[in-house]
Amino acid sequence: MARWNKDRRLLDHEHSSFWKYRLQEVEAPNLMREIFPYVEVARIDFDYKFVMPQPPHEMVITDTTFRDGQQARPPYTVRQIVEIFDMLNRLSGPKGIIRQSEFFLYSAKDKEAVERCRERGYRYPEITGWIRAVAGDLLLVKEVGLPETGILASVSDYHIFLKLKWDRRRALEEYLAIVKAALDLGIIPRCHFEDITRADMYGFCVPFALELMKLRAESGIDIKIRLCDTMGYGVPYPGAALPRSVPKLVRAMIDDAGVPGHLLEWHGHNDFHKVLVNSVTAWLYGCGAVNGALLGFGERTGNAPIEGMIIEYISLRGKTDGLDTTVITEIAQYFEKELRYHIPPNYPFVGKNFNNTSAGIHADGLIKNEEIYNAFDTARILNRPVTITITDKSGKAGIVHWLNTRLGLEGERQVDKGHPAVGKIHKRIMEWYDAGRVTSISNEEMESLARKYLSEYFVSEFDQLKEKAYKLAAHLAEDLAEREEIRSMNPALQEPVLQQALDNYPFVQFMYITNLEGRKITRNITHIVDRAKYETMQLDEDLSNRPWFIEPIKSGKVYVSDFYTSRFTAALCITVSVPVRNENDEIQGVLGMDIRFEALAKMEQDGEI
Repeated sequence: MARWNKDRRLLDHEHSSFWKYRLQEVEAPNLMREIFPYVEVARIDFDYKFVMPQPPHEMVITDTTFRDGQQARPPYTVRQIVEIFDMLNRLSGPKGIIRQSEFFLYSAKDKEAVERCRERGYRYPEITGWIRAVAGDLLLVKEVGLPETGILASVSDYHIFLKLKWDRRRALEEYLAIVKAALDLGIIPRCHFEDITRADMYGFCVPFALELMKLRAESGIDIKIRLCDTMGYGVPYPGAALPRSVPKLVRAMIDDAGVPGHLLEWHGHNDFHKVLVNSVTAWLYGCGAVNGALLGFGERTGNAPIEGMIIEYISLRGKTDGLDTTVITEIAQYFEKELRYHIPPNYPFVGKNFNNTSAGIHADGLIKNEEIYNAFDTARILNRPVTITITDKSGKAGIVHWLNTRLGLEGERQVDKGHPAVGKIHKRIMEWYDAGRVTSISNEEMESLARKYLSEYFVSEFDQLKEKAYKLAAHLAEDLAEREEIRSMNPALQEPVLQQALDNYPFVQFMYITNLEGRKITRNITHIVDRAKYETMQLDEDLSNRPWFIEPIKSGKVYVSDFYTSRFTAALCITVSVPVRNENDEIQGVLGMDIRFEALAKMEQDGEI
């Protein structure tokens, strides 16, 4: 047996039989056609050898919402990334169960997102990167100052021979070279063993892992390994054979390659509906971390849903460890309202019908005691009160229950059986059944009735967009007012900054700065197509009687106007203004901008902001 020091690092490895596994070079790729015929559904092979579960001391979750998750949907804006990162932090709890979150590093937006999230100062999730096995990419990690990065290291012959056009020896050398380069820079490498469930475990993967453990022992820097079930081929079944057996993949890494469980991470995909059970199986057999994404977003069928892993973690541990599970519902609402993503109604934990029962007899039991037909106290754990589906047997009491729970009406806002709208909805429903209807009333139909008879309880999409425009405009103005060039009150320094902001945010049609007397000190900062329309707006013009000037001077806070029609462009606009302060925090002027609402709404709809 190999000897380990107290930090579980291997000693005297050169004399140990532990290092018996060597790279097995092959002349042609081993595509395992007996298991992966391609023209037919892949086979599940059994060797009928059983391994015992050995859970790790600590089980954690890592996040790939902003990396793999972004490959399955329109890219998030920087603001959205920061807001989602805030929710991940809250969901993670004080122990950091969501331990890390990985980011792309290639674009200016990627780097800004990393910096903005890092400014939050959270301990968890830790921010990590993801790069290809290319030296130039490694410099990106060093540039942004991340302590750890994932490195793409494909391990199956499908990838090595057919994609990269290498042989196994070259793949091993290329991967080890980039790992050594990372170690030289003091960066913790996390090697992503891509497509491991179609790989030669003892001909390539274990020898590769052994070499990584040698480098770990020599450098004193932990090297992590992510086991990537890229095509979702993994299976949790006892007695299943490699390379598809999740238990045997994990134990081979721990028992034969000497990789400590806390340095192993499982990354699954849901091609065969097994992503969650495979992830949990990886935990049970010793893998310290499981990688997932919010709502399971990821390439093709997606990754393990983090919200599902959170619930499974609590089930396995028997305690919450401070996890705030109600954030799961907030995340779902954010995806639907902010990102306009339609969550399937029957999606576990977050779908609208997750804790809804439609059978008449079940609904009756639910009203009497929800524990009869509810999996757990969803109101307490997820802030999701139980709901029922309406039928002709529900009566007004059922309608009231549906309205109050579905619309989140509490206290004085709750409706009761005496509310006129309840009577109208009940009458309409009974008319449908009197006409021969036999099916239950869908939630969509109920919502339509509620919108018709209780319209005051609904916020229109226009109102939601208006609120979003206000927040975005205020945030943009406040950020600009903090710039040293703006605070200088020197127009020569201010105007280039305003022009750059105008170029970056085309929904802004006009920008200006006044001094403390309300006189405009900057030239007209506007788009060239509108320049002639603003000819009457002169330098030193007295604007001290305008509400957008008066309110920030009076309150010291950002001001956002109501909608109005611009007298210059005839566009529907809002004006946002904010005080400009000096180094002593004294107000010395006002920065204002006119925003073309239609252009902002179009960019928001297209996912550009």
